[in-house]
Amino acid sequence: MTETLRPVDGDATSPQQSLTTAAARNLATTTKSVPQMQEITSRWLLRVLPWTQVGGGTYRVNQRRSYVVGDGRIAIDYVVGDGRITVDRDAATARVVAGDLRELSFLRDFDDEEALDALAALFEQEQYAAGDTIVEWGHAEDRFLVIAHGRVEQRAAGQYGDETVVGVVADGEYFDQWGLLEERIWDFTARAATAVTVLSLRRTDFQNLLERVPSLSAHIEAYAAAGIDHRDGEVPINLAAGHEGEVELPETFVDYEENPREYELSVAQTVLKVHTRVADLYNQPMDQVEQQLRLTIEALRERQEHELVNNREFGLLANADPRQRIHTRSGAPTPDDMDELLAKVWKDPSVILAHPRAIAAFGRECSKRGIYPTSVEIAGHHVPSWRGIPVLPCNKIPVSDTRTTSILVLRTGEQNQGVIGLHQTGIPDEYEPGLSVRFMGINDKAILSYLVSAYYSAAVLVPDALGVLDNVQIGL
Repeated sequence: MTETLRPVDGDATSPQQSLTTAAARNLATTTKSVPQMQEITSRWLLRVLPWTQVGGGTYRVNQRRSYVVGDGRIAIDYVVGDGRITVDRDAATARVVAGDLRELSFLRDFDDEEALDALAALFEQEQYAAGDTIVEWGHAEDRFLVIAHGRVEQRAAGQYGDETVVGVVADGEYFDQWGLLEERIWDFTARAATAVTVLSLRRTDFQNLLERVPSLSAHIEAYAAAGIDHRDGEVPINLAAGHEGEVELPETFVDYEENPREYELSVAQTVLKVHTRVADLYNQPMDQVEQQLRLTIEALRERQEHELVNNREFGLLANADPRQRIHTRSGAPTPDDMDELLAKVWKDPSVILAHPRAIAAFGRECSKRGIYPTSVEIAGHHVPSWRGIPVLPCNKIPVSDTRTTSILVLRTGEQNQGVIGLHQTGIPDEYEPGLSVRFMGINDKAILSYLVSAYYSAAVLVPDALGVLDNVQIGL
C-alpha cells in the first residue's frame, strides 16, 4: 500500500499550492519613487537672501568714504585678512606667522619680509592658567599681545565699582597695537578665562628693532607723518543744529570711495553625461535625463550655498568685518551671547544662521535657564527664533575638529544696506534663474553631454549688516 504525502506548513517536501509572490511580481506594476539624495538640505541661505540682477557679471558696492581703523589715510583696504594673526603651534611652542603682522594698521603694505621675520622672532611665549591676570587696568602698556590659544576676558570697572566684561578675545586676536608706537596705559584688565598661551612683544624690543632696521623705521615714520588717527567709521558730514539767530553754517559735501569693492560672479559647473541608449529606452515612467539633471542641479545648489558661506573672496565667514566678530563668554552659545550678537546687527536683523548642532546647543543652554524661545513662521515653516529673529539651520557652516563653530546674524536687502545674493538671469540656455543647462553634443560613443553652470556671489553692503559669533562650543 502506497503512502500519500500530506502538505505540512514549512516542510520543504510539501508541494506548492499557489503562485509565489516572487513570480507574481513579474506581472505587477511596481510603484517607484524618484531618485532620492541625502545631500539635499533646506538651503535656507539661498531662500532668504534677496537676489540682485548683475548685468555684465560684476557688482560694485559704492560707499561713502571711510577711515581705516587706526590709519590717518582715508581709504578701504580689501586685501587685509580677517583681522587675526595666524599662529603656528606644535606640541611645545607657538610662533607668529611673520606675514600676518601686516594685519596691524601701521604695518599694512610693509613689504620687507626680512624685517617682518625679525619682528616675529621677538615675540615671547607666556602661559597663564584660568583666572590669571594678564594685564591690569591703569598700568603702562609695555607690550603687544597675541592670543595663541585660549580665551581672554577684557574687564573694566562699572559705574558702581563692580567689574564688567567689555570684550572677549581668542585664538589669533590681539591687543593693543598702539602701545608699541606711543606711551599709553591699559584701560581694561585682561584675565584668562581658560588656560591661555600668549605671544608677547615688548615695547622696548620693538623700539630697539626700529633702530636696527632702517626700512621698518622709515615705514613707521611715514605712517606717523600721515597723521595717526584712531577714529573709526565714515568721513563726517559737517552739520549744525540747535542754533539761534544768524550763524555761519558749516560747509560740507559727501565724499565717496575712489576704489569701491567689486564682486564678480563666481561659477559652479559640471558636465553631465547620459548614454543615448539609457535616454531612449529607459525613460518610462521617468525621464532619465530629467532625473539626472534634477539631482545634478541639487548638488550644484548645495555647493553654491557652501561657497556663499565659506568662499575666501565673497563668503560670509571670510568677509565679516573683524569688528563685527565676537566670542562666546563660556563656550556654549548662551542667551547672553545671542543678545550680544544681535547688538552687532541691531538695525533690523533679518535672520540668524547656525549649524543644526549649534542650534541644539543653544536650546540646551536655554533649557538650563528655564527659557523657551518661541517659534516664528517663515516661508510656511515654523522655525525657532530668538528675540523674534528666525534661527535657521545651515550645515554649510563648518564645525572644527575641536567641535566649535560659528553663528551668523544677517540684515538682508539692498534697501536695508544689508547682505544680498548676486546672480545674472537671462543667460543662454537658462534652466533656472542664474543656472544654465547647455547641450554639448553626442560623442562617438553615443554619450550625451550637458554643461550645467550656476553663476552667483554675495555682497555685504555695509559692515554692520553681518555679525559672527565665533568659538561656539557645540558639545556632543
